[in-house]
Amino acid sequence: MGKTVTTYLIDGDPKGTQYAFISNKICQMFVVPRSNLSYLNTQEKLQKPAFYVLIGEDEDTKPKAYIGETENFCERVKDHDSKKTFWQKALIFVSKDADMTKADVQYLEYKAIKEAKEVNAFVLNENKQTPKVPNLPEYQQDSMDEFFEDVKFLTSFIGCNIFEQSQPKSEHLFYAKGRGCEAVGFYSSNGFTVLKGSVIAQTTVPSLSWKEKRELLLKEYTAMEDDKLIMTSDKVFSSPSAAADFCLGRSSNGWAEWKDKDGNTLDSVYRKQLE
Repeated sequence: MGKTVTTYLIDGDPKGTQYAFISNKICQMFVVPRSNLSYLNTQEKLQKPAFYVLIGEDEDTKPKAYIGETENFCERVKDHDSKKTFWQKALIFVSKDADMTKADVQYLEYKAIKEAKEVNAFVLNENKQTPKVPNLPEYQQDSMDEFFEDVKFLTSFIGCNIFEQSQPKSEHLFYAKGRGCEAVGFYSSNGFTVLKGSVIAQTTVPSLSWKEKRELLLKEYTAMEDDKLIMTSDKVFSSPSAAADFCLGRSSNGWAEWKDKDGNTLDSVYRKQLE
């Protein structure tokens, strides 16, 4: 079933301040870059109870986030601006209709931290503990569960995968093997995703042009298990070749290295779409 999402670019910049909401839904998401926090003073909604995520992204490292709740985001963010250096933008979620209560946003914070830690796509080292479940009536929990599903959709809509990963169909899976590597992934409009649980080559050949970056990514996305280097979370790469380089620890043509269960290369499978 299709969905209609309304997005308004406050300053006309697709990477700037904006808000978005799904038609016939009450969840509204504000995206505010750290460089434009003065915008918060113009929005009465952001001076009331809200659930929020601070995002810090760097293509060379695993992205970071802080998840929180507040009775007044406009005031709360002043403390974050002075004490937290990592973040570049804030995602703030409010109700378009009636204001949420303190218990509502505490419940959303609980849900968000729990799910983000399970997905493990972002570093949450400043959310050291998962909050306890607040005491909400059953009907209100159901309402906030539905609200959180819209939160997940809107974060995904702007390309932020903190709460969920794409679920590929089995026939779309591709495999890379060699140098001790047994990696699994899939190709999509976002790039090539190497899946959690993939076995990665432990060494990097000296000739790989981005050897240092690979070593850094290995520290953040893998762990040793039974003498094997295992992906601890999914990782999206901009191209199949970058994904293959990372997994195999050497320069490679990802379109040829990634093969499905029948031995078809990624190149041959996707080229068929044009025939």
